[in-house]
Amino acid sequence: MRRRLALLLLAALLAGVAAPAALGGTPAPARLVEVPHAGASTVRGGRFTLAGLHWQGPGRVLFRTRSLDGRWSAWRPAAPEGEDGPDVRAHEARRSRGWRVGNPWWTGPSDLLQTRTAGRVRRVRAVLVWSPESLVPYRAPAAVGQPAIVPRATWGADESIRRSPPSYADAVRFAVVHHTAGRNDYTRAEAAAIVKGIQLFHVRGNGWNDIGYNFLVDRFGTVYEGRFGGIDRNVVGAHARGFNTGSVGVALLGTYGGTAPSKAALDALAGLLAWRLDLAHVDPAGFLTALSGGNERYAPGLPVTLRNVSGHRDTGFTECPGDALYGRLDALARTARATGGAKIFDPLAEEVEATFRFRARLSGPLPWTVVVRDAGGVEVARGSGAGTELDWTWDPAGAAPGAYGWRIEAGGARPAAGTLRVAGGAGTLAVQELTASPAAITPNGDGQADTAELAYRLTKDANVTVAVETAEGGAVATLVDRAWTRAGERTVTLDGSGLADGSYRVLVSARRATGESAEAETTLLVSRTLGTVTVAPGAFSPNGDGRLDRLTVRFPLASPADVRVRVLREGSWVASVFAGSLGAGEQRIVWSGERASGTLRDGTLEASVEVTDAVGTFAFAVPFAVDTVAPRVRILPGRRLRVEVSEAAALVVRAGDTVLRRRVAGPAVVRLPASGARRVHAVAWDAAGNRSEPAVWIAPKGAGGRGQ
Repeated sequence: MRRRLALLLLAALLAGVAAPAALGGTPAPARLVEVPHAGASTVRGGRFTLAGLHWQGPGRVLFRTRSLDGRWSAWRPAAPEGEDGPDVRAHEARRSRGWRVGNPWWTGPSDLLQTRTAGRVRRVRAVLVWSPESLVPYRAPAAVGQPAIVPRATWGADESIRRSPPSYADAVRFAVVHHTAGRNDYTRAEAAAIVKGIQLFHVRGNGWNDIGYNFLVDRFGTVYEGRFGGIDRNVVGAHARGFNTGSVGVALLGTYGGTAPSKAALDALAGLLAWRLDLAHVDPAGFLTALSGGNERYAPGLPVTLRNVSGHRDTGFTECPGDALYGRLDALARTARATGGAKIFDPLAEEVEATFRFRARLSGPLPWTVVVRDAGGVEVARGSGAGTELDWTWDPAGAAPGAYGWRIEAGGARPAAGTLRVAGGAGTLAVQELTASPAAITPNGDGQADTAELAYRLTKDANVTVAVETAEGGAVATLVDRAWTRAGERTVTLDGSGLADGSYRVLVSARRATGESAEAETTLLVSRTLGTVTVAPGAFSPNGDGRLDRLTVRFPLASPADVRVRVLREGSWVASVFAGSLGAGEQRIVWSGERASGTLRDGTLEASVEVTDAVGTFAFAVPFAVDTVAPRVRILPGRRLRVEVSEAAALVVRAGDTVLRRRVAGPAVVRLPASGARRVHAVAWDAAGNRSEPAVWIAPKGAGGRGQ
């Protein structure tokens, strides 16, 4: 009895709901109950109308339920739709991480659940939902072409349990059709209760933010609003893992592996898809390529070709929406395309060079118009035509910079609209502030100054070419070839591996369709005389203690050159180490930390090697640290001795005959293991070789060696 009470309390805490009422009271809306045995078990969780299972391990779980009149259902698998759910990285997916999540199954009023397992199953829990049946009225359509949809408030959605505000995608690109699993012989009164039960299961059981589907449809042709956020907005659901963003999930209540959907259900599905995809100007009979967000079937980032009306099995390893429904999807898409009259598909306003190109497909030969208006609503351009393809270009020459609205109309189709931004207009085209950093590179493949970053500012949108020429004007390489480029700060990386040693001119040219042009140039030097520069040690301490007192700068020269080695702090001179001519080969310069005046302060500095050859001067700087201060070590008394170290260091502690070595990454307190020693000695060395003063602890007379 104690174990049962504990399990029920745990279920209540996990589900976030009160424990079940006493026998004869109203059952709790949702209960999460641990199944005590992994093999075969009976769960007595009070009355419920919908059930599902979670489990851990690679094995399978079967379950059956007993109705209130004593009849047992058939055994059924716990998870026929394993790919239902939020995207892998979605916050709401974290609450069920580590569990295999089964789908909710409408059982009708029941009081017992039995489980069986096959294979390795470590843990099982049952989600039991009480959702009594109710009759709900239809909702009148709120807009032309919109089907009657039962709102959340009418089917009894519990808004208090929603965990987070809805997320929205930029656009809806396709629909995913599901079945929910469960009985097909439910009544009208049970249908709304099933929808509410699914919400309770998804939120209380799975830990999701809300019901996973965007819409649900029953066998009588009633459409229900699903996930909160607006039926005409791009709400991101939790119905097709890896493909939730940009899709709308529609679920038909019931199981359709071998049972055909009713005509009323198919007609309602077609009408719903016709309206919802038309809102997004998506062709129900078309195709798209979607990038997977990651699931068991498709790796993250993998492009997947899908139908605009796809079945759930197209996006993951699942049988959903069942063979009998899946085989009707193409016909369903064709019906949706033909429902609702004329349509505009895939409208696009695309900037091409200095113009804007408008394109769209039409559901039939239709007259069309495109109108562009400024921010004040004044019409600035109009195009028109007729046919099944819309293609019109607007040249904004002379238009003031700013935002413009556009609208496409075609026959009686739902208009398409959007905004665009004109960045050009006023001012003169110019390429400004062109620089190469560094201006002299050594492309010998060592990762030091092999490339240069070209930076410039473009005053107006234009076609841009970036070319490299010899000092005499001969073309060597083209980095960017007439690419349409937005106004603003821009960068281009120049790889010098294909350039011979010498002096080059980098030319940036810009040109607009109106003929306006501009250019700028800068100089780039290339030489492979200087090789890889290294310094050792990375931290040194010129304090005369004999440990890491000297810094060695090494670098190879491919040919004789004049060399200067300096020490810099934030680009400013600190000390001169070497200046003179050196021959080809490996070079080694040693510095003891001396400088012309003053004392060398601790901190981060750079060793700069500058080489002047026949081409010009090339430099590369490598950072290092100066550290002349030794770490501080203290032994802190107490029941357990601890050692406090003031900085990153290697710590050595001797406690009697025991030696402890520990490397700490920063200021730290190290707890010492018990040893019974009466004397403890600790010392530390930092990365620059500075040794701390030793710290010693001796057990008080008369006291046993607490040994920390």
